[in-house]
Amino acid sequence: MYGNGMFYNFFDPTFLLVIAGLVISGLASAYVNSTFRKYDDFRSRKGVTGTAAAEYILHSQGINDVGVQQIAGDLTDNYNSGNKMLSLSEATAQSTSVAAIGVAAHECGHAVQDAKNYFPLRLRAAIVPIANIGSTISFPLIILGVIMSWNATLINIGILAFSLALVFQLVTLPVEFDASRRALGILREGALLDEEELEAARKVLVAAALTYVAAALATFLQLLRLILLFGGNRSRD
Repeated sequence: MYGNGMFYNFFDPTFLLVIAGLVISGLASAYVNSTFRKYDDFRSRKGVTGTAAAEYILHSQGINDVGVQQIAGDLTDNYNSGNKMLSLSEATAQSTSVAAIGVAAHECGHAVQDAKNYFPLRLRAAIVPIANIGSTISFPLIILGVIMSWNATLINIGILAFSLALVFQLVTLPVEFDASRRALGILREGALLDEEELEAARKVLVAAALTYVAAALATFLQLLRLILLFGGNRSRD
C-alpha cells in the first residue's frame, strides 16, 4: 500500500530548497522595486521621457520598423520581436527619471539585438514554446509515474521536461545582460545622460538583471529537489 508514504516526499526536508528559491526570488524582486523607486525620484537634467528616449535610441541605431507604445502596469516593459513593438509601462513611458530612461534603453537593447540577429535572443525565442510545454506537463508526468508504481520512464521524462525551464532561464541571462550593456553604451554615446545619471541607470539595470539570476537559481533548486525525490525512482511499499 502506498498510503501516506506515497506523499511523504512532498513534505520532506528537500522542500527547504523550494523555500530557499522563493526567498531568493522575493529578495531580488524587492531589491529591483526599491532601486527603481529610489532612482525614479532622480530626474534627468535634460528632461527626456522614457518614450522620447526609446524613440531617439531606435532612430540613432537605424531601427525604423519598431513601434513604441504605452501599456498599463508597473515595470511591465517589454520588447516583442514578433510584432516589432516596444511597450513601456506607465511608470516608464512618461517619466523623465533616470530609472525610466534606463529601463526604456534596456528594452531598446533587445530591439537592437533583434535587428542584429543576436543568436541568444533567437535561441530564447525558439525555446519559449518548448519550455512552456515542459513546465506544463512535468509535474503531471511525475505524479502519474509515482501512481503507476514509480514508473521510471514517466518520472524521468517529467524531470527532463522540467529541466527545459532551467535551460530557458540560463539562455535568458546573456540576453538580458547584453541588452543592458548595449543600453548603457547607447545612452553614453547619445549623451542622453551624464556620468552621474549613467551610474544611477546602471544600478537600476543591475538590480533588474539580478531578478533573472534569482529566477534561474530558484528553478535550479526546484529541479534539484525533483532529482533528489524522484531521480532514483525508488519503489514505495
